[in-house]
Amino acid sequence: MRKPAFLAVTGIVSLGSLTLAACGSNSSVNSGSPQAGTPITIGVSVSLTGDFSGDGKALVQGYDLWAQDENAKGGLLGHHVTMKYVDDASSTTQVVTNYQNLITQDKVALVFGPFSSLLTIPASTVTNRFGYAFPEPAGGGPSVFTRGIHSLFFVQPAPVEDNLVSFTQWVLSLPAGQRPATAAYSTEDDPFTQPQIDKAKALLEAGGVRTASYKVYPAETTDFTPLAQQVIAANADVVILGTQEPDAVAFIKAFQQQHYNPKALVETAGPDQGSDFATKVGSANTEGVMVPAGWWSSAKTPFNATFVSEFIAKYGGTPGGIASDAAEAYSVGQVVDQAAKKANSITNAALIAALHTGTYQTIQGPMAFDSVGKPSGASFLVQWQNGLTVPVYPPSAAVAQPEYPKPAFSG
Repeated sequence: MRKPAFLAVTGIVSLGSLTLAACGSNSSVNSGSPQAGTPITIGVSVSLTGDFSGDGKALVQGYDLWAQDENAKGGLLGHHVTMKYVDDASSTTQVVTNYQNLITQDKVALVFGPFSSLLTIPASTVTNRFGYAFPEPAGGGPSVFTRGIHSLFFVQPAPVEDNLVSFTQWVLSLPAGQRPATAAYSTEDDPFTQPQIDKAKALLEAGGVRTASYKVYPAETTDFTPLAQQVIAANADVVILGTQEPDAVAFIKAFQQQHYNPKALVETAGPDQGSDFATKVGSANTEGVMVPAGWWSSAKTPFNATFVSEFIAKYGGTPGGIASDAAEAYSVGQVVDQAAKKANSITNAALIAALHTGTYQTIQGPMAFDSVGKPSGASFLVQWQNGLTVPVYPPSAAVAQPEYPKPAFSG
């Protein structure tokens, strides 16, 4: 997957022919719509460096592809869109500064969200204070929704804490003679990862799967070897990991080196990063790895086939190499476009009101949001098979049977 270039001097990303301006848009847009045909700027804080850099660059690709498509059909309610990105270095303090500056100095018309619940929580406090709508692609941990913020909208099918429910349902649906007896858990201390792991653990224990190992480690951890060794020593039938991409890759490399091959392996994030993940672990070592997801490249959702073909035309690669982050970012633009048409306005107040009503169609499927922006749908269990991530559970969404036990890691 081709990566976007980062211009360190200006803090702005440029992708292909889409130019990202250094200046903002009409400063009065928050109180009234700009004049017809006036260009607007949408500001985003993205992790172009730091722990979330792989995810951040994928978000940029999705946002830029949406802006390209939006401008090709005349702009957002007739306003040509320019995207402005500022690097937050995966930092909870920098993301706050970035959104403050985008709103008060650059005076952007709209803002879209960053990557992770960790950054979304402080960022949404800022955007809400200024009355901005905050549609965001990747912050769905429970603590995102417990603060009563009315202007935030998590554009994924399901809240994060339910992401592994499909995995647990699949495990417990296995015939008694095949069902795993033990599970090992290890998770970052992160509002995205740990709620998923803790819910999965509770559900599996209630279903009779004994916990062989459980560990919560600091999000700033850089040496994952001792954590992987603890999982290996537990020798559990299945392994359930609360990861972002760096630790997802590190765990798999350690398992490969130690010839540890659990019957099933699921990670909360990392395996959803397409070719970036496959390159880092080795394509042969992706086979059988599972991840919860709301999108996959072959999904039969409205416009998805066009999105996939346009993505490959713009960035290169293959359908299996597209990160789900890019699809999630594209979906943010889709719901904003539909909300603007519904409200016949791009003011933030009008968009907030519109997004709290009705259902919006995206390449991830239909979206509807409650009073605090939590979506009402469900995520799915996907698995790497033959170089692609494909849905394997629940049966109503599956296009393939789960590989179980998963193939052994190579090498």
